[in-house]
Amino acid sequence: MTFPENLKYTKEHEWIRVEGSEAVIGISDFAQSELGDIVFVDISTQGQTIAKDAVFGTVEAVKTVSDLFLPVAGTILEVNPALESSPELVNSDPYGAGWMVRISMSNPTEVDGLMDSAAYASSIGA
Repeated sequence: MTFPENLKYTKEHEWIRVEGSEAVIGISDFAQSELGDIVFVDISTQGQTIAKDAVFGTVEAVKTVSDLFLPVAGTILEVNPALESSPELVNSDPYGAGWMVRISMSNPTEVDGLMDSAAYASSIGA
């Protein structure tokens, strides 16, 4: 299981990669392995401004549906179009092709309160 050091993580298992005033968000390798085979990603919040820790979509695995929480407040600029036809990308490449949304951050300093890779790994017992 991998936890790239250039990302920040939440206790709900989302990751965020900051790119200037924008950020890319997905779920961690741990989260996708716990969910199992992902069959559908439902994110209909493009264009909306969402609060930190608010639900921005859901991910559906064979036996469960799980909410997706925004790690920082922001406006959803883009939803990964590849996930519509290939939701399994979240399983096979959670930090790359399986990203979920790109946002414009409302308050970039909120990233400072998130876990680094070592703290996240420790929080899940890895």
